[in-house]
Amino acid sequence: MPSPQPTPCLWFNNNAAEAAQFYCSIFEDANIIAPQDLSQPAFMVTWEMNGQTVMGLNGGPKFPQTTAFSFFIEVADQQELDHYWHALLANGSTESMCGWLEDQFGVSWQVVPKQLAGLVGNPDPNIAKAATEAMLKMRKIVIAELEEAAANVG
Repeated sequence: MPSPQPTPCLWFNNNAAEAAQFYCSIFEDANIIAPQDLSQPAFMVTWEMNGQTVMGLNGGPKFPQTTAFSFFIEVADQQELDHYWHALLANGSTESMCGWLEDQFGVSWQVVPKQLAGLVGNPDPNIAKAATEAMLKMRKIVIAELEEAAANVG
């Protein structure tokens, strides 16, 4: 028998359907799983984003989102990074540092390029330091600036 897959369940202030529709509009491979008819209020909403199932619970204001939980999106290039960064920042969201943001529902996201780990974790401590220092100055990560900082180590 296959093991059950853990599914994150996010507590919303009675706007889980709105959140699910927002997220499904951003991810190319996304859809609402249940309920099929979002015109009626639902206690639980389930959706999928690029293969990750997520549940939203309409629990009210008692437990707001925190940065203790975030979605991590590792992207291939700057175009993809810019797409997710700007889409998630729509409608009153907040940028943070080093590729972090908080969307309009209070959910935290990390949007980072796949190159980041290799640059800040480079075996050459000078390259790692230069890339890390460049990243620490950024809100949205700019790949060219990270690569330039690493290349200028000499």
